[in-house]
Amino acid sequence: MSSKNITTDSGIEIKELYTIEDSSKSDTSLPGEFPFTRGVQASMYRGKLWTMRQYAGFSTAEESNKRYHYLLGQGVNGLSVAFDLPTQIGYDSDHPLADGEVGKVGVAIDSLEDMELLFAGINLEEVSTSMTINASGFILLALYVALAKKQGADLKKISGTIQNDILKEYAARGTYIYPPKPSMRIITDIFEWCSTTVPKWNTISISGYHIREAGSTAVQEVAFTLSNGKAYVKAALQKGLDINVFGKRLSFFFNAHNDLFEEVAKFRAARRMWSTIMKDLGATDEKAMMLRFHTQTGGSTLTAQQPLNNICRVTIQSLAAVMGGTQSLHTNGYDEALSLPTEEAAKIALRTQQIVAFESGVPNTADPLAGSYFVESLTDEVEKAASELIEKIDSMGGSVEAIEQGFMQEQIAASAYQYQKDIERGSKISVGVNKFQSPEGTKTPVFKIDESIQKIQTEKLAKLKKKRDNSKVELCLKNLVAAAEGTENIMPLVVEAVENYCTLGEIADAFRKVFGEYN
Repeated sequence: MSSKNITTDSGIEIKELYTIEDSSKSDTSLPGEFPFTRGVQASMYRGKLWTMRQYAGFSTAEESNKRYHYLLGQGVNGLSVAFDLPTQIGYDSDHPLADGEVGKVGVAIDSLEDMELLFAGINLEEVSTSMTINASGFILLALYVALAKKQGADLKKISGTIQNDILKEYAARGTYIYPPKPSMRIITDIFEWCSTTVPKWNTISISGYHIREAGSTAVQEVAFTLSNGKAYVKAALQKGLDINVFGKRLSFFFNAHNDLFEEVAKFRAARRMWSTIMKDLGATDEKAMMLRFHTQTGGSTLTAQQPLNNICRVTIQSLAAVMGGTQSLHTNGYDEALSLPTEEAAKIALRTQQIVAFESGVPNTADPLAGSYFVESLTDEVEKAASELIEKIDSMGGSVEAIEQGFMQEQIAASAYQYQKDIERGSKISVGVNKFQSPEGTKTPVFKIDESIQKIQTEKLAKLKKKRDNSKVELCLKNLVAAAEGTENIMPLVVEAVENYCTLGEIADAFRKVFGEYN
């Protein structure tokens, strides 16, 4: 036996050999049964494959629309929208703070006019749309609903997700607008409004993805994500909402990294833990106890050196997501350490999913790694370590308090620092970066955003402000301020505002007047 000590990135020790003595004997549940360790559906992918999404958005609504039509033509069955930084933090393209950022990391959306162009020729009743948007998520949801109404869609049929997870913005990502308490109020207003208006819409995607991208371990990703989930559920319960109703519309968003078995164990452990958390919080409907999740392959694992190696990394990560039971998946382009993905890279990323789906045999049986002595043991270890972290957060008063005290931020920073140290001293190998380097050959083509985008968007805004009914706009914005000062649900008024062509920045500013900004 080798005496070499090997651990996962979370610090879980890996034994040289696992036997039946190491595997869990307590959880003998089947897929589709509480506590859902083995998956949320009895037949898993034999019944229905995961939704294949490709995250895309750049430049103007017109340019992004072309990419969406291309992806739909290539076999994507769910769209995933990336928004530029000004849109994410509630600024119109003509705002001084938007300078140099318009259309860069996603599409610029200033008004319903842009939304109409973004989804031109796409029937919202027939496509599931995920929108990676948080602080201004309520405005983008209102824009999407307003567009669906214009299309004549049945709102009871439209489906998709807004990320809407503000707690991880304070902890890991930084695109917040308002302080935590008013932000939580907006989120619970969304839960309440969607339950009757758009019942098939997932009202939040509680996100571990960005926590992991910021440098957390797999265990921290599970612990912090589920702890944030608990905070949202408790806020909704305090508002008097029914856990068996809103609980069914909660979804999660996880990262998939390279350590295949730890990642599979992470997904299995997260499902088991969440079902128990929801049961303890009062859920009696098993559908409200299910952890349904989207996965994206790890952006931070992609290397600028030897970028074609990233295709192999994305394949391993895709396998982890599928063997871990994901409900939908986005695969990154191999060139994303260099730029937004080119059309060619996006196609290879999608083909990776399709090869896993139709050639690998992995989806043919539910939870194919169940019963593996190693995977069952690792599932238990991840659960144990993540549960201990959640208990620590609970003792602080929950996620909001843990974030306000800087606990999550410090934990993530320490893990990121340790990982970087391991790379630099060579105790962790990154192929092509700190080992097996080679002189770079041909340059990978990169995707560039035209600098004229800001001018185009600013001119569109000026024209819109001239032709809309500005007296109606003024009234709508006044009503939003009054709603923010009171207790009524803000969503009907936000929909009315976007229908009257109030801009995203104007709506965000109406709430800034009352709620202030988080610093």
